[in-house]
Amino acid sequence: MKSKWVWVVLLGVLGAAVYGGVALATGPSGVTTLPIGVARFDNIDVTTKTDVDRGAATDFWQSRIDTKGASDLYVLQNTIVPGGTFGWHSHPGPSLVIVKSGTATFYMADDPTCSPHVVTAGSGFVDDGHDTHVVRNEGSVDLVTVVVSLVPAGFARRINEPAPANCPDLPNG
Repeated sequence: MKSKWVWVVLLGVLGAAVYGGVALATGPSGVTTLPIGVARFDNIDVTTKTDVDRGAATDFWQSRIDTKGASDLYVLQNTIVPGGTFGWHSHPGPSLVIVKSGTATFYMADDPTCSPHVVTAGSGFVDDGHDTHVVRNEGSVDLVTVVVSLVPAGFARRINEPAPANCPDLPNG
């Protein structure tokens, strides 16, 4: 009987150490994702330079994508209900995010002030990957985003992360 209590106490201490000392990962809530397309690409090495002032030929827009190794490209549409959240997460590669409707409010884990960044319909933002962040719908209508993500082939597009200590007032991430 005494050994049973020792095990119960040990399991309780272990549980408190694991769950009490480490923030648990957060997941999405109130999010519906519609995959539009997924494709695998070999190495990408493309540079584009376009003259935006055809008269002077001195004003150029430039773009460069250079990957080493195969990549998976995801195009997704996400609908987030009011009060919904993507949860704290990161990505192994960059994403371009278009806000189709509603308002996206995102927070960065490395921001000591946990300040909101607000992006309205018709605008977008770049998520460079690796940075832990959360996107929330703090508005009163559905938030709809279209996301294009480029990640190493075979990798999960999203990595759930624990909520940072500097953002304690964001319930459920």
